[in-house]
Amino acid sequence: MINVFDVAAYILSKIGETTTMKLQKLVYYCQAWSLAWDDVPLFEEECQAWAAGPVFPTLYNKHRGQFKIGGPNSTTLPVSGTSFQTSQLATMDTVLEYYGDKEPHWLSELTHKEAPWRKAREGVALGEQSQNIISKESMRDYYISL
Repeated sequence: MINVFDVAAYILSKIGETTTMKLQKLVYYCQAWSLAWDDVPLFEEECQAWAAGPVFPTLYNKHRGQFKIGGPNSTTLPVSGTSFQTSQLATMDTVLEYYGDKEPHWLSELTHKEAPWRKAREGVALGEQSQNIISKESMRDYYISL
């Protein structure tokens, strides 16, 4: 199975250097829409509802301290080498077509308006740190309803 790094590397191969915040949100939307359209996760890693929006901690730990990623001096992501299926590529390409040109803060603000992040942050003050999981089920249920 592919992992979160495979998806991140694919995104970077398509859009080039970007902010780590934007990369996190694009990976999130790839996962969310895969759950909605294909009824399967792209990868197993969990997503947490951080103050700035959805974050995959395993990916964050690889780019921690970097503002941008995907350039010549970026961290190399530990991809699995597993090939993507046609449906996975179609999902990621569609997500990138829609969200790929959006600004990082716009993407973050969008996630704040959506039920999966809000639900995972219930009881957590605005701006407060949280490691609450955004469940794959809540992602699937919300995005399939759109």
